[in-house]
Amino acid sequence: MVNMAASSQSDCVNGPAEAKPSDLRSVLVTSVLNLEPLDKDLFRGSHYWVPKTQRLFGGQIVGQALVAAASSVSEDVYVHSLHCYFVRAGDPKVPALYQVERIRDGRSFCVRSVKAIQHGVPILICQASFQQLQESPLQHQFTMPTVPPPEDLLSREELINKYLSDPSLMEKHKLGLHKLTAEEVPIQIKPINPPDMFRLIPQEPRQMFWVRAEGFIGPENMHLHCCVAAYISDYAFIGTALLPHLQYRLKFVASLDHSMWFHSSFRADEWMLYECESHWAGK
Repeated sequence: MVNMAASSQSDCVNGPAEAKPSDLRSVLVTSVLNLEPLDKDLFRGSHYWVPKTQRLFGGQIVGQALVAAASSVSEDVYVHSLHCYFVRAGDPKVPALYQVERIRDGRSFCVRSVKAIQHGVPILICQASFQQLQESPLQHQFTMPTVPPPEDLLSREELINKYLSDPSLMEKHKLGLHKLTAEEVPIQIKPINPPDMFRLIPQEPRQMFWVRAEGFIGPENMHLHCCVAAYISDYAFIGTALLPHLQYRLKFVASLDHSMWFHSSFRADEWMLYECESHWAGK
């Protein structure tokens, strides 16, 4: 399970992901999170998807920063938390460098600080803590929400096609939906009770959706699943805060900070339930 600072949580649905051959491995593994080592604790990352804002996707920077941090620790420790600040907008025209600082190497815990750098200045600062797997005598968690299984729900693409087939849909909304279908995001999303985004009626700032990485990752590398989850975590859920304000048109949306906690093992190529809430909005 992964808990995110934006009062979101995810739970893996039971059942293995569909087995796929190696040539269909997730592009998140083969491209987005495949960093080029330049020196000890120094890596270079390329860009796969650029949002319509023409700035780097925050989830990509967080995911790549975690890849760099995980590359500097032993295989017997796993990330249990990370905290990030986006300090500058990313430039999609140049690669990002990831510089790892080894803050602490203890018997049970390791701490890493990572700077994502472009044009000689940081665009993101990430602190990640790693821990050896240990059993806890105290265990509890919230009950899994009762929701329809992902196989009973429409995908994001199917929902968009459903909206486009509505003859009463305004032309400006059609253009926006066509732009969404053109986005090559390596993530599968199935919303639960998707809001009607075109009625412009204020709605409760709460939503849930199933999400998983596009393609096959496999169970071998837990570090990799955490990095993929970090990539996914900055996508789609920010819209929760906009649900009470659909009558307003925002000029841009940007992430400022980002935190995650990893409580137990999971697979990012299996369906995970994201429960998102926005408790407050204002200056």
